[in-house]
Amino acid sequence: MKVEFTQPLRARMRQALAKARRREIGGILMAEQVEAGHFRLADFTIDEVTGSAAHFVRSVEHHHRALDRFYEETGSDFARFNYLGEWHSHPNHLPIPSSTDLASMQDLVEGERDIPFAMLLIVRTAWWRRLLLSATLFQRGAPPEPIEIIDGAKGNQT
Repeated sequence: MKVEFTQPLRARMRQALAKARRREIGGILMAEQVEAGHFRLADFTIDEVTGSAAHFVRSVEHHHRALDRFYEETGSDFARFNYLGEWHSHPNHLPIPSSTDLASMQDLVEGERDIPFAMLLIVRTAWWRRLLLSATLFQRGAPPEPIEIIDGAKGNQT
């Protein structure tokens, strides 16, 4: 799987990370399916309230409203525009999934919500506000696997 992450969305995420400083923040990812196995991030939510220095759990209600707005704006074309997954920051350690992150995402796709797959994006900033990230695919009945993130404007891998 590959996911395009455009520069305007990267800039917005860097701004949110700068504002949060050393506190974890996150939200949900919404995307357009370009073709089978290829998605373009369309938007993401930011929960700036519930995180701490070492933990983040998103507020369900805030993100549910944002997802409803996204569906309304895209004509409820669920085959093309839909929820892609979750994201959060690791401002104080490497941007890789913790054991808690892995278990939480596996529960999401193995649970009762009828979500066959979901992406987990973990981010942090480095020197010069450079965005460091990892992206992991979780699928029902399968082990987690890496996702290729490409720059949506250039088509280059990051």
